[in-house]
Amino acid sequence: MSRVLVPLADGFEEIEAVTIIDVLRRGGVEVVTAALARQSVKGANNIVVTADTLLEEADESDFDMIVLPGGNEGHKNLATCTRLLEMLQAHEKTGKTLAAICAAPYVLKTAGVLKGEYTCYPSMEYAIGTKGYTVDKKTVINGENIITSQGPATAIDFALAVLEKLEGKIKAASIRQAILA
Repeated sequence: MSRVLVPLADGFEEIEAVTIIDVLRRGGVEVVTAALARQSVKGANNIVVTADTLLEEADESDFDMIVLPGGNEGHKNLATCTRLLEMLQAHEKTGKTLAAICAAPYVLKTAGVLKGEYTCYPSMEYAIGTKGYTVDKKTVINGENIITSQGPATAIDFALAVLEKLEGKIKAASIRQAILA
């Protein structure tokens, strides 16, 4: 069974985080949510989620992938977390996949692991840097070891791309059909 770490910071985009968690768990992936400071984390729209653990208690090497939800304040909080940035760097060095949606590719850039083609929430490319930014109609960019997506409306496609990378096309297609996506 694949294991995925989903870090949560105050200001996270709820649609993105919950969609990622839901789709992956439906697909048989063990998802562990990890809060930066306290297990109760408030999203961008004041929805409070209780994380499974604290980030400081998570060991990067225990996970097949780290998936970052966005959010205007959420991505800023993730990007200032030294522990998370170190985990992303260690994960990337081992060749494991990282994924980020909406504003969260900024966190990958901050960690120095965003390479190649990517997409993000429109206007975030200026904060990230336009090198590699794809502005075409692709809502999900699935690179070799980086998966990125645009924002809340693309969360299901993003989560299904992550699931496909972890569990294969057949599993992802099965879940896509089951949720009518």
